[in-house]
Amino acid sequence: MPATSLVTQLARAHAEGRLEEKLIHFTKPKLLVVDELGYLPFEANAAHLFFQLVSRRYERGSMLVTSNRSVAEWGGVFGDAVVATAILDRLLHHSHVITIRGDSYRLRTKRRAGLVNQASANTATQTD
Repeated sequence: MPATSLVTQLARAHAEGRLEEKLIHFTKPKLLVVDELGYLPFEANAAHLFFQLVSRRYERGSMLVTSNRSVAEWGGVFGDAVVATAILDRLLHHSHVITIRGDSYRLRTKRRAGLVNQASANTATQTD
């Protein structure tokens, strides 16, 4: 699920007094996939809600997190370096980090089809 959808669901549940129920819901799967973390910055409350989820899942269930930001940039993503460090501490403890460099799959496909030239592709990857 996209990170923005996840935190929106957590924030809605928190506002409705159902946060515990929603945290249990997201703690149950053996693997939780969180996509596009860092594409949009988190609001302070959302960062704290995400921390609660990561803490709940820590050593109980696996998480696969995709991001276009390096972990060094996560303080900016979460708007709080302390929260980012706490999240990373739990995520990285038993993790395997895979860093992919170069063009995205979508961009590479467009270039092969002749729809994007190399100069445009370099600009696009720098802004992603």
